[in-house]
Amino acid sequence: MLLGLILPGDSLLIVAGVMAASNKASLSLGGVIGAVVAGALLGSLVGHLIGRRYGPAVFSREQSRFFKPEYLAQAQSFFGRSGPLAVIVARFVPFVRTIVPTLAGASGMNGGLFALYSLIGAVLWGAGLPALAYASGQRIPNLDRYILLIVGAVMVVSFIPVLLKVRQSRRAA
Repeated sequence: MLLGLILPGDSLLIVAGVMAASNKASLSLGGVIGAVVAGALLGSLVGHLIGRRYGPAVFSREQSRFFKPEYLAQAQSFFGRSGPLAVIVARFVPFVRTIVPTLAGASGMNGGLFALYSLIGAVLWGAGLPALAYASGQRIPNLDRYILLIVGAVMVVSFIPVLLKVRQSRRAA
């Protein structure tokens, strides 16, 4: 779960899909998708449980720099309005995919609703990226030779939403 903050998930899924297509590694596309979806769902459910259990206490300190009570109130309002969509979309944004489950739990988002939308996001992300990479690997000869270039490009593209949000926050301040 928290390892998602430092591991490049999108690039790993693409590498796994390309390698499964190359037949040079003993990876099957079905195995990759099954493992990724199960891991993504399990990680988000654990994050939600941690947030539900410990979040309210963490956000109760008035003097906290990062965990102020008003931030929890903002999270509760946000998940009340956009919770299901946020859970699905967060799966595709690095760093955010790790934080959203915990915030959803801390804000009191219904566990069953969270699990449903987390499953949808895990399937879209965990099946979509490897399947696209697999299809590309099937159509483009020797694509696995360019895997480092592909990973670099994916990592750059993955951070664009984060950089845009930081830029927007700095302009607002």
